[in-house]
Amino acid sequence: MTDRKEWNHTPELPIAVSPLWQWPPKPLKVLKWYADGWFFLTINMGILALAFISYLWLTPAISLNQAPALWWIAPIFLRNYVLTLLVAGGLHLWFHKYAVQGTEKKYDPRPFPRKGRMFSFDHQVLDNMFWTLASGVTIWSAFEAGLWWALANGYAPLATFSEMPIWYVAFFFLIPVWESFYFYWIHRLLHTNMFYRFHALHHRNTDIGPWSGLSMHPVEHVLYFGTVIIHFVVPSSPVHVVFHLMFYAILAVTTHTGFEGLWFRNAKRVHLGMFHHQIHHRYFEVNYGNLDVPWDKLFGSFHDGTPEGKAAMRERLAARKRSV
Repeated sequence: MTDRKEWNHTPELPIAVSPLWQWPPKPLKVLKWYADGWFFLTINMGILALAFISYLWLTPAISLNQAPALWWIAPIFLRNYVLTLLVAGGLHLWFHKYAVQGTEKKYDPRPFPRKGRMFSFDHQVLDNMFWTLASGVTIWSAFEAGLWWALANGYAPLATFSEMPIWYVAFFFLIPVWESFYFYWIHRLLHTNMFYRFHALHHRNTDIGPWSGLSMHPVEHVLYFGTVIIHFVVPSSPVHVVFHLMFYAILAVTTHTGFEGLWFRNAKRVHLGMFHHQIHHRYFEVNYGNLDVPWDKLFGSFHDGTPEGKAAMRERLAARKRSV
């Protein structure tokens, strides 16, 4: 059990990575891991539903997007802007502003939000909202419009359900796998001397809230949402693009709530905050990736939330200093 002075609440420890990478194979545990991540009342399924709603009713037909025009790009930006306001704003009001759920399941014991000169406008939430809405939503929408234009003009390979139904369905489930690969390596890049000056804006948040997830420098937003370059290589449809970008954007919001989940009547109804990543915001140089692919374990930067994990982190950092 971790020191309660360090954390107000911890989930079940040690933090486990996907059983897909365990030996000997445990097929039932693997099936449960991915079923729990997708079915039924989950963030993944919620984002998938939002993507289809946006594609069917809130986005112009792809045949009309062959030339850049404000009339079809502006609605994409407006939809993403309103969606971010509703999701991030709603979670902030629920967990932090009105503390409807109390603080029992909040990871960090410190009061949130903070004020100080390190934040734009001397206020953590205003800082986070500004960078999320002014930079994050704009760059997210620009990538989405660019991919729609590329698909409409044949610069990116198009997949339709009628022509490749298995791939069409499978690609939704493969996007999080690609995210596991892309996010780890882009995150490690952002922690290098060349790029950390940009990433430092995100790390103003040592304790986090929903608006912290997409609070990034514009350079980091370009790298972060650059995940969609994969659509120039593999066949995809416009709804795959919508889902992919929403997955990256909304998951950043929900995993930064600072709480384990949405609890109602003494039961966790929806899993939200990621303690694994909360540790990264506390110590910076651990847990660069996520739990679907054990990159951090492979490269020695994994912190499992236990006192032993903290001791291993300190020893690794001390050894690095001695070698300099």
